[in-house]
Amino acid sequence: MASLQIYDPFADPTVETLLRSFFRPERSERATPRSLPIDVAETENGYVVQAELAGVAKDEIHVAIEGNQVTIAAEVKRRGVDENARVLRNERYYGNVYRTFALPVELDEGGSEAKYENGLLTLTLVKKPAVAGRKLTVQ
Repeated sequence: MASLQIYDPFADPTVETLLRSFFRPERSERATPRSLPIDVAETENGYVVQAELAGVAKDEIHVAIEGNQVTIAAEVKRRGVDENARVLRNERYYGNVYRTFALPVELDEGGSEAKYENGLLTLTLVKKPAVAGRKLTVQ
C-alpha cells in the first residue's frame, strides 16, 4: 500500500524560482519604444510646443492638427552602422514613435508652423478666433 504524502509548494525549488523571477524586473537586450517628451507653453495668440526628436530626419516627421488635437509622429531609423557588423549591444530604439495630445481650444491649421532644428521640433500653434454669437430675431 502506498503512503500518502502532503505536498508543500513553497518547499519546491521550482516554485521558489518561479516566484522570485515574477517579482524581478525583466531585463531585455532589445530596445523598447521611448516616449516622446514635449513641453507646451501658452502665449497670447496660441501655443508653443517643443518635442524632443533626436536622430530623426526632418522629412520623417509628420504633424497633424484636427480641431484641438495635435499628433506628432516620426520614424527613427538606424544610421551609420554597417549592416554586416555584428551588434554587441543595442540600447537605442529604432522604429515609429508618436504622441497625440489635446489643447483647450481649437487650432488654426493654416496659421500654425513647424520648425525642426538640432533634434528639437518647435510647433507654433495659432488659436482659432472665437466665433461671436449672433442674435436671432423671433418672428
